Amino acid sequence: MEKHGEIDGNLFESLPEGFIANALARTSPRDVCTLSLVSSVFQSAAEWDAVWEKFLPPDYHKILAAADDGGSSSRFGSKKEMYLRLCDHPVIIDGGNKSFWLHKLSGKKCYMLAARDLSIIWGDTPRYWRWISVPESRFAEVAELLSVCWLEVHGRIDTSLLSTDTLYAAYLVYKSTSHTYGFEYHPAEVSVGLSGVENQTDRQTRTVILDPEASQRQRSEHEQIPPVRGRLGMFGRLRRLGSALNTAPPRDGPKPRQDGPKPRQDGWLEIELGEFYNEKGQEGEVDMSMMEVKGGNWKSGLIIQGIEIRPKES
Repeated sequence: MEKHGEIDGNLFESLPEGFIANALARTSPRDVCTLSLVSSVFQSAAEWDAVWEKFLPPDYHKILAAADDGGSSSRFGSKKEMYLRLCDHPVIIDGGNKSFWLHKLSGKKCYMLAARDLSIIWGDTPRYWRWISVPESRFAEVAELLSVCWLEVHGRIDTSLLSTDTLYAAYLVYKSTSHTYGFEYHPAEVSVGLSGVENQTDRQTRTVILDPEASQRQRSEHEQIPPVRGRLGMFGRLRRLGSALNTAPPRDGPKPRQDGPKPRQDGWLEIELGEFYNEKGQEGEVDMSMMEVKGGNWKSGLIIQGIEIRPKES
């Protein structure tokens, strides 16, 4: 057995490093990291620029050349270093309206559309929305909801910017101020689909709960578990009287469970808007929307950073 193991080891060591590098380039970034543990020659081949060049998008030169950092994001000692940097540090592009990075396990393209790149109804009316800067945002400005009864947000991205043959999901990235109110009992409608295409079989509109406390209450009701005491860190207990009068809990019995927001590692919240498959050869724009226009009550306090588009986790 020892001899057999020795023969296998010698076989790996005897393979040309270029041959191994070419084989690794046909796998995935995750596979390369795993296979680099097989032997020293695999470990050496896994460092080749030719391997990691395959995992970078074909137009990465063009993307990085247009970055807002003056091109510093394109100056690295190796392609592997560049790849890992683009996975962990999003690059601001398009005049500060978008950020770009790579999905670490697959190398697929990811984007976030800044709030300034979204279509927000009444977004340029100071009495309804305010544009502010917060240190935890990757963009220069975010949109703070002051007070509206009609909440509608849309984002669009060209399918040509995304990786082909990839299942994507879109997420609204947001948080709140201490005076957030008006989202307790009225869910928002969200959807994702190709813009301008009617009767899409894969486009579905569903409802989500933006208020994490309301989501927790619903979860407690469905699972019959004791509710968590205290706040979840987003919505304060301050409720304005005008909103409270218009946001009484519905009296038509329990409703199907709806998705609520999830915390992100960067301190923001996200709620999935929907998913779409970006098929090769498919042209057009993907439209992503979030609306709450049926409740009729006044709402305030959300801070929107943007809409994130990334590969759907399996």
